[in-house]
Amino acid sequence: MMWLFLAGLVGLLSWWVTGLLAGKGAALGAVDHPNDRSLHQVPTPKMGGLAIVVSGLVGVMLSALVPFGAEHEAGGERIPPVLWALGGAGCLAGISFLDDRRGMPIWVRFACHALAACGVVFAGDVRLSVIHVPGWMDVELGWIASPVTVLFLIWMTNLYNFMDGMDGFAGGMTVLGFGMMAYLFWNGHQTMLFALALFQAAAAMGFLLHNFPPATIFMGDVGSISTGFLAGSLAVLGCQERVFDLWVPLVIFSPFILDATATLIRRALRGDKVWKAHRDHYYQRVVLSGWSHRRTVGVEYGVMACCGVLALMYQGATDGQRIVILGAWVTLFCLLAGFVRRLQANGGR
Repeated sequence: MMWLFLAGLVGLLSWWVTGLLAGKGAALGAVDHPNDRSLHQVPTPKMGGLAIVVSGLVGVMLSALVPFGAEHEAGGERIPPVLWALGGAGCLAGISFLDDRRGMPIWVRFACHALAACGVVFAGDVRLSVIHVPGWMDVELGWIASPVTVLFLIWMTNLYNFMDGMDGFAGGMTVLGFGMMAYLFWNGHQTMLFALALFQAAAAMGFLLHNFPPATIFMGDVGSISTGFLAGSLAVLGCQERVFDLWVPLVIFSPFILDATATLIRRALRGDKVWKAHRDHYYQRVVLSGWSHRRTVGVEYGVMACCGVLALMYQGATDGQRIVILGAWVTLFCLLAGFVRRLQANGGR
């Protein structure tokens, strides 16, 4: 009950701070002006992620007041990796705050992302060492575990930023995705990881009340970059602590992962400059076909909920059942991709 009370306080604080930032975004020098690559129509403050970062950090500090209990004791061995993940997310939030205000060269941003990822992997000793393939075997990554994990963290960091382009979208994914991971961490007796995920979801909920269509404020890089990094870090930590295997967080966050990855591959094959801003993501194509932000994000929430249910089913399934669940998951996104193509061809009808 104490955890829910603290989560409520974090959500309330995030809602209040986001409301302040929505009126003072221009004063901070961070306003997102519409252009030919954006989906919004009016200049909108983009510092909402600052409320998520600050509120989540307050929640983590307040968690020190909660007695863990023997069955959920964090343990000294698990605290350093969690702190590296939290510290990396905090550093990236600071860098992204400056980027939101003044802009930074892309190489500087990627270098910071890589340094934060290396901190978690090498200083925190966190790695994706094994990937379970249902119905086949456990694939040991061996010496490539470290570079694979670094690349995974960098990609998760950036894809969250790529997908933060529609009212209520990134905020909703954060609430549902981190809320689902919090549930799994609690069941897996990982209190520190549970607290991080829970407070991130609660802070995102407070922000989402201002960001739901029509949004009065955006998350900005300060929110999307740090949240993406934290999502990747918690996914890897969950695998390392054997709370779940990698497929579980991949399925949970697949509305972001698959859209961003498929779009990047498609643009690369066309010879486009993949680092340039664009409107080729599936969710952007739906809005450009004529759907409203509210209607589109409502459907996306349904997809996120379906993915969450599939992830929970996978977690408790036998190996044979997991193959069927992953098959259903792949089929779902194949059907969604076909739906978007048909929607564009029919002009949104």
